[in-house]
Amino acid sequence: MTDDQIIKELEELAERCNIVLRYEKGDFDGGYCVLKEERLIVLNKKLPPSKKAAVLAQALAEVGVEEVYLKPAVREFIEDELAKAAKPA
Repeated sequence: MTDDQIIKELEELAERCNIVLRYEKGDFDGGYCVLKEERLIVLNKKLPPSKKAAVLAQALAEVGVEEVYLKPAVREFIEDELAKAAKPA
């Protein structure tokens, strides 16, 4: 799957999980947060597609998507991104 296809799948997953996805400008990558009881994932709209997909995957993993059906390629992408994030720099 391409980065854009992964992003589309992850955006749909966020919607199914009732998480608001916002693309904003700024000096940040993004991530998951709760604001006034609303679950949000904020992403920097200026990031390249590969980085957007990675940040989105990590944010959704933080929420917990183990019980949600995902295409095998999407689940593998999320697991790979979590493994990359866990490695020491």
